[in-house]
Amino acid sequence: MRFSMLIGLLRPIGPVIIGISLGFTLSLLSVSWVEESCDINTIADEGIVLSQDGSLKGEEDDDEEEEDFQPRIIPYKPVKQAKYISTELGIRERLFVGILTSKNTINTLGVAVNRTISHHLDNVVFFTGTRSRKIPHGMVVVTHGDERLIWNMFQTIKYILEHYITEYDWFYLAQDDTYTQADRIKALVEHLSMDRMLYMGSPEEFIGGEMQGRYCYGGFGYLLSRSLLLRLQLFLENCRNDILSARHDEWLGRCIIDYADTNCVEEFEYYYYEMGKNSDPSKEDNVQFKNALTVHPVSDPEQMYRLHKHFTEIELQKTYEEIEKLQVEIKNVSVVAFEGNRSTLWPVGINPPFEPKTRFEVLRWDYFTEDQVYSCIDGSAKCELRGIDKLDVADVIETAMGELNKKYKPVLHLKKQQLINGYRRFDPTRGMEYTLDLQLEVVNQKGHSRSITKRVHLVRPLSRIEIIPMPYVTEATRVHIILPVTLQGREQVQQFLEVYATNAFETSENAILTFLFIYDTIEAQQVNQNDIFASVKAQIGAYEHRYPTVKIPWISVKSESPSQIKFMDIISKKHPVDTLFFIATVKTSINSEFLNRCRMNSINNWQVFFPIHFQYYNPDIAYHNQPLPNMMDLVKESGHFDRSSFTEACFYNSDYMATRTRMSSDVQENEEILENLDIYDMFVKYSGLHVFRAVEPALHQKYSYQPCNPRLSEDIYQRCVQSTLDSLGSRSQLAMLLFEQEQGNST
Repeated sequence: MRFSMLIGLLRPIGPVIIGISLGFTLSLLSVSWVEESCDINTIADEGIVLSQDGSLKGEEDDDEEEEDFQPRIIPYKPVKQAKYISTELGIRERLFVGILTSKNTINTLGVAVNRTISHHLDNVVFFTGTRSRKIPHGMVVVTHGDERLIWNMFQTIKYILEHYITEYDWFYLAQDDTYTQADRIKALVEHLSMDRMLYMGSPEEFIGGEMQGRYCYGGFGYLLSRSLLLRLQLFLENCRNDILSARHDEWLGRCIIDYADTNCVEEFEYYYYEMGKNSDPSKEDNVQFKNALTVHPVSDPEQMYRLHKHFTEIELQKTYEEIEKLQVEIKNVSVVAFEGNRSTLWPVGINPPFEPKTRFEVLRWDYFTEDQVYSCIDGSAKCELRGIDKLDVADVIETAMGELNKKYKPVLHLKKQQLINGYRRFDPTRGMEYTLDLQLEVVNQKGHSRSITKRVHLVRPLSRIEIIPMPYVTEATRVHIILPVTLQGREQVQQFLEVYATNAFETSENAILTFLFIYDTIEAQQVNQNDIFASVKAQIGAYEHRYPTVKIPWISVKSESPSQIKFMDIISKKHPVDTLFFIATVKTSINSEFLNRCRMNSINNWQVFFPIHFQYYNPDIAYHNQPLPNMMDLVKESGHFDRSSFTEACFYNSDYMATRTRMSSDVQENEEILENLDIYDMFVKYSGLHVFRAVEPALHQKYSYQPCNPRLSEDIYQRCVQSTLDSLGSRSQLAMLLFEQEQGNST
């Protein structure tokens, strides 16, 4: 009875108990499987349980072996990341252009095609059967190794599928005897759907008319969509083996029709024009010619350039008409604005003039005449107007006269007699502004004339803004810091090492510090008895002992005149060509923020970086009769960016070696050039690299007296003197100090 009552009570909760038990069992089984999988991945991928000799240690190792295990430092391996956000998001470029050429025409028509379209398009690749002996400079040429037309077309499509199909949405192919209006092709593909199966060009019937459908004639070029090429990819080998044809464009058309079921279509204003023999583009008055995207056939490079000139003038005229239309619309809209026509900026569409917030931001007007300018680089009150400045003034006066005559003709005709006054200033928000007072001779329609004075205002706006593609760089590059030390600078090494150890040693910065000890002749002879850098070398040893993983190499050189180039010749030979150097000074405070910018701004075979450090003023002058702050801020009262200093530099060893080779012939004629130039002058004069010079807010130098070596060249010496004078204090601080001294003397 009691047993039946117990069964009756447990029966409702029986399924719950069974479910909970089953859940615990399954969870325990899943935990064991996950742990086992994690252990395998950890051993294989991260290598945490590697023994000291590099062998794997399994789970069956005894406790004694686990106690003998010593942790190993795994070297840092940067994670490969996407180079650009567009790559990360899968965004593709819009248009790829392939030009079919040959070894006989690549240096003539091929070069002409490249010069007329390459600066309008992102990627232009030339495909040829065999190479000529001389490959034109600045062209990307792919050689297939065979002159057969069908083979070359097959290899071209295959090459595009292997290298560019993931990067572009549209593919345009044309011959080298075809002129292509690049801007119109770009505008055409901008509004085409990337997912459409499209084969677009000049439709032609197949030879003999036996096959249904149409192919695109290669002479006028044709567009292939990415979707179409992807469909064709699986059957490309079948097309090569099964389709016989005498023409490469016909072969491709048959392949597309057979395996992609797509015909050539003439849609979306794909205009083309067949050029007559020896035709003059300037005399062509056909509407179809004016609207053409492509023109064929082009007989020689000269005709290609004439076509480009003609179509460029058409596009330029359209641009001027659009500008005038926009200006009229802006003026019409400004009428109904709150301030009426006063709200219209002049010139229409150009940024308004810069408005200074303080008196220190007021832009300076420079006075000039047709022969003289009254603001000279050397500080003189007046100097001769010559060079680019003279051409600039002549061009501005000519433009002013042209605009005045355009405004008053045919009622009046104006002739320039002389420039009375000229003023100009550079406004960084809009360009160069001019104000001219011109004395003019005015002649009316009856021939009567008189002399008047007319004031005109002109603006040369900032234009031709171009986005320059830069090579990809990474912040994982190791920086080799070269620190030259002389007798005068050895006392500052301790402070340099303290700052550097905090910012680099303790953070495991990917950088190597190398000391360059500079001895003169007498100091070098006494190095065994009395080494002037013995204390510095002892400090280096102390830091190596404090940081066991750090090694600080040093190099000793002997020189009477410390030349940057001579020292870099020695250092360059001791490092690989892909080494990134940073030339520092003992007064430089180096941190990770600057080293990252050194890596980003120094591009191998492209750009060298010369940072402008922030130089603190002499604290006795900047904080005269004031308590010194614990932390100096980056403000104009505490210092300035020293534009007279060129001592710090970031560059790759290969760039230095290439530039040094270019100046070898001049060095043979005059060895003193090694002492008359510093590394900055060398890169500017002898390299074809971008010399990037910019203010660097993360690079600071504390004030200390800087002796200038008179044995160096006059330019380097004067720059050093100027840097020393500028680092004393600001104008207002120096003026206040002089004022206090005069007040003290008067009392």
